[in-house]
Amino acid sequence: MSSPVSVIDPPDVAGKRMAAVLAEDRIGHYAEFRAFFERTFDLPRIGMSRPGYVAAPSGTIYQFVFIGRSGEPFPAGVEINALVDDLEPLDDALVDTDLWAILRWMISGVGAPWSVQDLDATGRLYRLAAAADPKG
Repeated sequence: MSSPVSVIDPPDVAGKRMAAVLAEDRIGHYAEFRAFFERTFDLPRIGMSRPGYVAAPSGTIYQFVFIGRSGEPFPAGVEINALVDDLEPLDDALVDTDLWAILRWMISGVGAPWSVQDLDATGRLYRLAAAADPKG
């Protein structure tokens, strides 16, 4: 099954703004997550020199900014920003749906003991609208 989320080359950001949509400052809690980001975005080579980018199912591009912290392996955290037209408001429902797809993509890439099925079940338990009908 192909993922509706794909890693892309850095886009032209002229006329765009970065709108923060998610932050996690403790990637290191689970080594599998750090390894996923290292692998997916070639972080051992690129490090903090540039963000990573993904295209989500809606077509919206999201920027992954990896954070370093003294005394911790890199990356220690990640901030995810939506790239939107300069003056356009965020569509909260679209962002929620995209973030759920990004979380499913990430969990699928991290692998066992993590599972997309468990993530989806948790989302349904908490009645998250984006988790009601997963698309990937």
